[in-house]
Amino acid sequence: MYAILDIETTGGKFNEEGITEIAIYQFDGQSVTDQFISLVNPEQPIQEYVVKLTGISNKMLRNAPKFHEVAKRIIEITENCTLVAHNASFDYRMLKLEFKRLGYEYERDSICTVDLSKTLLPEAPSYKLGKLVKSLGIPLSDRHRANGDALATVQLFKLLLVKDIEKNIIQQSILYHDNRNIKDKLNKFIEEVPSALGVFYLLDDKQRVIFIGKGKNMKQELTRVFLKTSKRSQKIQKNATAVRYELAGNNLFLRLKFYLELDKINPKYNFKKQFKPKLHPFNNSDFILYEKGREIEEQAIILVENHEVRYFGYTNLAYQEQSLERLKKILSPIENTTISNVLVKNYLLKTNRVKLERFTP
Repeated sequence: MYAILDIETTGGKFNEEGITEIAIYQFDGQSVTDQFISLVNPEQPIQEYVVKLTGISNKMLRNAPKFHEVAKRIIEITENCTLVAHNASFDYRMLKLEFKRLGYEYERDSICTVDLSKTLLPEAPSYKLGKLVKSLGIPLSDRHRANGDALATVQLFKLLLVKDIEKNIIQQSILYHDNRNIKDKLNKFIEEVPSALGVFYLLDDKQRVIFIGKGKNMKQELTRVFLKTSKRSQKIQKNATAVRYELAGNNLFLRLKFYLELDKINPKYNFKKQFKPKLHPFNNSDFILYEKGREIEEQAIILVENHEVRYFGYTNLAYQEQSLERLKKILSPIENTTISNVLVKNYLLKTNRVKLERFTP
């Protein structure tokens, strides 16, 4: 579970600032599950340059709650969550500073979307939030206000999770650890996974992916894994300390995500399938394939260039789809085109109802 946040402050000397506004969105990796947005009375004046930047004035904060009045809510909504922010060191420092003033030691794991973006979006023109999300076609309203920036960060982080083919985000974050007996632990894992079409990941105590599973009903499939009694299955059950999942939206993406990640991550307890290259090319050399996304109004997209399946991912804005260059930034590149070509060609041979759009490179 993640707590995606943005904080506005008074400005001023280091470690003497105060929080003026905070927005937190609790995010389970798929959708927002809770939120908290509030102005905060910092009990000190705001620097003039900050007023001009954010539009938040001292007058606006006179009747706002003080930090100690919202502290309990912040603890509750971020409990058992990894904090996610654009320049997370700043937001996390401000929270620790405010809680320290109350005599409380506030500690959370954190993820910085600036660092992630530099790794997963190496060709971005800028890593400042405004310019970065604009280049990706992500809408941003109320720039330099906590809610607007936090909402944009939610969409950015959602995109980064999909782009993170090697699953470095979930492998480097402590997501779940249970010291109870194995039966209770496994039942807890099953409760966390929905009865939906998707891919799930079992992690060990070092947060490495040790097994990847897939299914039209992930909860049922994970239950089957835990009911098996083979030596391999017993090792999976014993060594698993966390579970994560990703919805697929459709059967083609289910297979693409599963087999591409098996090839990329090579989990300890999975068997790898060998794919033989298809000799026959696609009927068209350059086209976009559209399928059902994970939620309403979202589309799953596959980009084929020169008879090779090169990119796949999701978009929910027509604006993002109108530019091929922008679309490539949003979608995840595919390294193993042998796997993707075989899966997509087999899918097209078996499926009559499919939306394709040709383009000129």
